[in-house]
Amino acid sequence: MPNILIAEDEPRIASFIEKGLRSQGFTTAVVADGLHVLDVAQSGSFDLLILDLGLPGKDGFQVLEELRGQGEDFPVIILSARSDIHDKIAGLEGGADDYVTKPFRFEELLARIRVRLRGARPVREAQELVLKTGNVMLDLRTRQVKVGDRLVELPAREFTMAEMFCRHPGQVISREQLLDYVWGYDYNPGSNIVDVYVGYLRKKLGSKVIETVRGMGYRLRI
Repeated sequence: MPNILIAEDEPRIASFIEKGLRSQGFTTAVVADGLHVLDVAQSGSFDLLILDLGLPGKDGFQVLEELRGQGEDFPVIILSARSDIHDKIAGLEGGADDYVTKPFRFEELLARIRVRLRGARPVREAQELVLKTGNVMLDLRTRQVKVGDRLVELPAREFTMAEMFCRHPGQVISREQLLDYVWGYDYNPGSNIVDVYVGYLRKKLGSKVIETVRGMGYRLRI
């Protein structure tokens, strides 16, 4: 499974990205300052770098310039609060493969990561892109959902929540984990939005597919 380096000095954002990627099966490491990114990145064990521009010690533009100057060609996705078009152009012309602005949604970042990894290595086997638990099947390429032989239409957030459940069948997933994964790090922890969307999924996938574990969260029945 690909190994991703996260260069981010904001602990909450770094933790949010790391938890989300690990829930998808990726291995990760976090570096919080620009001075150490180069040493870690050059270890040869990483397949992709998520790079914040506002790093202490050495900013992301300097890190990117030195990496490319030393022949490191693994994909780099800039993740920055700088939304000015000149920064985007500078980042892409400086060797970044993609540029995502903060605030961001995890599912968008994940999609961009998958695209860059597919371009950097042989395409993964088709079965890795299809999740199946019981009679529920999710195709991550086509965003198609089937319950038995029945096609089900799921909007983006419902699909993302269903993907989270299907990647962890039988495991209890807390409301906080679902909020983090589906709605991003800038969520309202007092909201009941998770319960509402679980209700939507039960109506479409089956009332007994997702069970409530009182005081803990939800679980996809195996």
